[in-house]
Amino acid sequence: MASVKVECVVKESALIGEGPVWEESEQTLMFVDIAGQKIHRWSPSTNQIQSLETGGTVGFVVPRRSGGYVAGVGRSIVAVDWSTQMMTSLVAVDEDRTNNRLNDGKVDPIGRLLAGTMGKEEQPAVVQRQQGSLFSVNSDLSVTKHLSQLDISNGMDWSLDQKTFFYIDSLSLTVDAFDYDKNSGEIGNRRVVYRMEKGEGLPDGMTVDSDGCLWVACYNGGRVIKIDPVTGVRLQTVSLPVTKTTSCCFGGPDYSDLYVTSACLGLDQSGRRQQPLAGSTFRVTGLSVKGQPSNAFSG
Repeated sequence: MASVKVECVVKESALIGEGPVWEESEQTLMFVDIAGQKIHRWSPSTNQIQSLETGGTVGFVVPRRSGGYVAGVGRSIVAVDWSTQMMTSLVAVDEDRTNNRLNDGKVDPIGRLLAGTMGKEEQPAVVQRQQGSLFSVNSDLSVTKHLSQLDISNGMDWSLDQKTFFYIDSLSLTVDAFDYDKNSGEIGNRRVVYRMEKGEGLPDGMTVDSDGCLWVACYNGGRVIKIDPVTGVRLQTVSLPVTKTTSCCFGGPDYSDLYVTSACLGLDQSGRRQQPLAGSTFRVTGLSVKGQPSNAFSG
């Protein structure tokens, strides 16, 4: 076994760092700061970070096939032109729920965007329950609602054969699977793949590796866990020097680096002293597995 190494690579202290995405063409890591209302783009080769202020909470950013990116800002799906730093609203979701915001989002293998909403936090730890929904946005920008009465819509990805959609509603403390029809985008037959154990915290962002295993960031658990979705067994735990680990993705030239985002919002002064790297982004190497390129939105 190669030795697993965890290093802090982006010391930009995000309030809620989230949604890391590796951008193949630029060899950069994109991620967001939800509460800090920023999209960040970091280059490992130059160690430079560029940022865009979104003017509202931003739940995710994903590449767009036609160029630029698409992000979830407030309750709107917006197009982002990085070169001009301009954002243009494409479509809004949850229009009758003004107290909701978009949280996690990911693009499926044919270019459809899935994105979830949640009730805004009154305080960092207090979420209005069962306010959220899960939507998909097609290339023609039509919106379909798949699930409602969700707490915190999080961590999405697909099995290697694209027939299973993995999904997390964080407060349920489970990682779930659905049958997935990639042609229609319909989901069904929900079941539990993994139930969090004591001390593991809340399941948050997630990614699938090239063997089909799930890597789940554990919020308030200070770790990322590797799960076999077929057996439901936890295969590995990677500990991080911060408790509020939020999401993860594979990246690097050959997708063998695991990038992990974190949050510092909600830590008191002593918590910040004990975790000076809270809100940073980390790179985990030596895992002896690889991830896969991210999908770009077709709309």
